[in-house]
Amino acid sequence: MKNKSNFTANGPIGIFDSGIGGLTVANAISKVLPNEKLIYFGDTAHLPYGEKSADSIKYYCMRISQFMLEHNCKTIVIACNTASSMGYEVVKDFVGKRAHVINVIDPVVAHVLKNKNMKSIGVIGTKGTIRSGIYEKKIKQLDAKRQVPSLATPLLASMIEEGFFNNKISRTIINAYLNSRKLNKIDSLILACTHYPLIKPEVEEFYKGKITILDSAGIVATEVASVLSKNKLLSKSKSPKHQFFVSDYTDSFEQSTKFFFKGKIKLQEADIWK
Repeated sequence: MKNKSNFTANGPIGIFDSGIGGLTVANAISKVLPNEKLIYFGDTAHLPYGEKSADSIKYYCMRISQFMLEHNCKTIVIACNTASSMGYEVVKDFVGKRAHVINVIDPVVAHVLKNKNMKSIGVIGTKGTIRSGIYEKKIKQLDAKRQVPSLATPLLASMIEEGFFNNKISRTIINAYLNSRKLNKIDSLILACTHYPLIKPEVEEFYKGKITILDSAGIVATEVASVLSKNKLLSKSKSPKHQFFVSDYTDSFEQSTKFFFKGKIKLQEADIWK
């Protein structure tokens, strides 16, 4: 499957996640790279990925990547921490030279390692991401002195997917998690789920500026721009028309899409599992 690439600079950037979380990454990429066309796929039929087996996630990732290749994507961004931790190597091998593949974990790890002041880096994410231990492994592999206490926060992604953020219910759940003893002595916190930028203000409110809060959206967008620039793949299009797909249509997803991308958005359902 590793045939020679046939993408061009004007080809789209493919971005996928289990639901709306990856829209935070797509939004950041569109701001950093306004000339790029985006193709977004939300696998709403299988969310949340954090509760699925590794084999299932690998299969979802490969099938969605095939969908992106069929749309001539020059870059595929795995905009999900769980999928990045379990499916990145499989996707990279499957895609080969047909597109560049970027996950949401490595750019954040690189950012942390550059900052010597981050010595105890907390991580919150889905059960799948935390169970993989991917952030701790990658950070400590390059700097064994760093501490990386991690906490699974399984209610948060589903809560956000249902539109519960920036209200009393979300604050109660967020505060309950962040009060965990595991996070007592951290100096920074990685929001290891692309849904979590939507609750970043509430997390910042809890910590009152005492620690650094990191989310992947902006960091990954910068990495995508760097990869495209190095490979001379930056688009010169002045009016890119983004496309948004889901595996199971919901009104709430369409409204979330319009929240991030103003104007008329046509959400298309694509049953890629047939």
